Amino acid sequence: MEKTITIGEAVRRSGVAASALRFYEESGLITSERRGAGHRRYPRSVLRRIAFIVFAQKIGLSLEEIGQELAKLPADRAPNRSDWARLSRGWAARIDARIAELERLKAGLTECIGCGCLSLDRCRLANPEDRAGRYGPGPRYWMG
Repeated sequence: MEKTITIGEAVRRSGVAASALRFYEESGLITSERRGAGHRRYPRSVLRRIAFIVFAQKIGLSLEEIGQELAKLPADRAPNRSDWARLSRGWAARIDARIAELERLKAGLTECIGCGCLSLDRCRLANPEDRAGRYGPGPRYWMG
């Protein structure tokens, strides 16, 4: 039987707030056992899952997507290196796309966002006669 840890120990080891751990549990991303007075006890392997959740959120996965990925892990044992590698294999393209989008946003910080508002002097130069408006609503130049 796997050793368990308290929620306080999980917080200390993972750096994630207790409220977030409870939310992850309510969302089905992690599990705990209840002992005695109803205190949560987590399997030690939950630390790997929490690290995975934090990492996956940082690369832009939604909690629903994270849940789908975690469901692919074995239920009968702690995930190992090859389990994690299998999950993350397809993420390189997603990270590259996110980097490209952030670079595009960074490059355009001082430029017109193509919203069609014409409220800034710069917009009149970058978007004369509201050319961006012909492509539809919203910040068209940023929508690709």
